Amino acid sequence: MAEKGDVKIVASNRRARHDYQILDEVEAGLVLEGSEVKSLREGHAQLKDSFAHIRDGEAFLIGAYIAPYTFSRGGGHEPERTRKLLMKRREIDKLAARVAEQGLTLVPLNIHFRAGKVKVDLGLARGKNTIDKRDSLKERDQKREMQRALKARSR
Repeated sequence: MAEKGDVKIVASNRRARHDYQILDEVEAGLVLEGSEVKSLREGHAQLKDSFAHIRDGEAFLIGAYIAPYTFSRGGGHEPERTRKLLMKRREIDKLAARVAEQGLTLVPLNIHFRAGKVKVDLGLARGKNTIDKRDSLKERDQKREMQRALKARSR
């Protein structure tokens, strides 16, 4: 788990930045059960193949896996249940309009704790095709080579 200021990142969706072009980012709260929060504090979460969906003026996180807490009574919670996202009405309406008009997708980028509250960073994303993915990899490799050359030169 990485620490970034007062933000403690629990799980990140590294695949999202590879498969999608992130146009905008939004932070949202999550409605969770107690055993889910305890499981998140232990770092047991995965965002692979998850997405956010807006229906009836409410936002939901679908497909996120939060492992059952081992010490919970009665079996705890369902690991892949649909969880409600907490955002202001204006934000939801703005995102819904952009998703509907431009054919974009809401992808969770990471789950983190901010001031003791569980938050999700959502990315408003457009899918990349194979050529775009290759271009991104080439660009990243070129940056890495430049950094190595500069480092070697400064020695």
